[in-house]
Amino acid sequence: MTEITTEKARMGAPSAQPFIDGFTEEGESLSPINAAKSKAPLAGEAVKSHSHGGGVGIPDSSRAGRLTSYNLADFKPLTGLEEDWRFTPLKRLRGLHSEVLAGAAPTVTVSAPAQVTVETVARDDKRIGSAGIPEDRVSANAWENFTEATVLTVPAEFEADAEITVVIEGTSTEAAAQHLVIVAEKFSKSVVVLDHQGSAVVSENIEIIVEDGADLTVVSLQEWNGDAVHASSQQAKIGRDAKLKHVVVSLGGDLVRVTPSARFTAPGGEAEMFGLYFADAGQHLEQRLFVDHAVANCTSNVLYKGALQGRDAHAVWVGDVLIRKEAEGTDSYEANRNLLLTDGARADSVPNLEIETGLIKGAGHASATGRLDDEHLFYLMARGIPEDVARRLVVRGFLNEIIQQIKVPALAERLTEAVERELAVTNN
Repeated sequence: MTEITTEKARMGAPSAQPFIDGFTEEGESLSPINAAKSKAPLAGEAVKSHSHGGGVGIPDSSRAGRLTSYNLADFKPLTGLEEDWRFTPLKRLRGLHSEVLAGAAPTVTVSAPAQVTVETVARDDKRIGSAGIPEDRVSANAWENFTEATVLTVPAEFEADAEITVVIEGTSTEAAAQHLVIVAEKFSKSVVVLDHQGSAVVSENIEIIVEDGADLTVVSLQEWNGDAVHASSQQAKIGRDAKLKHVVVSLGGDLVRVTPSARFTAPGGEAEMFGLYFADAGQHLEQRLFVDHAVANCTSNVLYKGALQGRDAHAVWVGDVLIRKEAEGTDSYEANRNLLLTDGARADSVPNLEIETGLIKGAGHASATGRLDDEHLFYLMARGIPEDVARRLVVRGFLNEIIQQIKVPALAERLTEAVERELAVTNN
């Protein structure tokens, strides 16, 4: 693969260097109405006047200063100029940001051991809201409109022998809201697979609570039908010596936007965040994640990989890592790799790193986007492998690093077959 690579670390004030017209410090503004060349700050004036639990730090410059609120009215209507939305085609959200979400939510079917508790609860259940607060207008709209939530609890010290499967199946394209809470109690160990399928237009809030000493893997698979629109805020709270592995796999859907976050609440926590996406012609697959090192001696590792093919295939990855002043002893790294298989595809990749203390073990980030390396193809073809087979081998090897992280044999096999189907389209 011939790569265009960037390695950077943001420490201190932004550069005073002028930018190319139409660009901000973070990259290009894609909004079609951005004729005034407005600059969209990370937080904005709203943070100065109103915030619930997220207004810590320096407004307009720190990821910590972002507005968080349960109230939709606290978030201004979206224009496409906002930092969080500048890459997203708002017209394709199908009203998730502007309409009352009155449609039927996708059905939830859980397959789990008897020890795992699955409940359908009302909005006033005390566990709802314990792991996160909406950080954007679409998430707040879902919060305001959901009527009931599914709460899945893995009991303390229980180790599940097999994965817990949550099938989330859409049967309607009316704009809807959904809420899910996953609780891994102390010293438990489990794997939870969220399998999104069918047709839906849904804004989804998922709360993940990893209590002290627990080891939880969450795999969020988006294999929707081609007409689906899905926005998913997945916020995790990680306790003392707890471990979270979070894997996002986005393959289907018209527009899919997943925004995972991991917040450490006590020392010794560990977060691994992996992602795989394959965008076809016309698809928009977006991933925006946040790792909040708010306490000392925690570790995070982020790796997302994507492949794109076809005209107007578009993938977006934005990774924010914040190492606060209190987070001494932090060890953190994030990376994103994109492989462009055809002309007409576009990948936007923005790694951001804020460091407020020098007393850390390490921190870094990287981004690379490029095409298949001709030398790799030539090497395989020179040994008698046909070009189409050689292309598949290179792409399969590129994405397999993420598939291997899932550790669920049946799901890994299913994803490998899905990637093969995607690659078959490339050669038609």
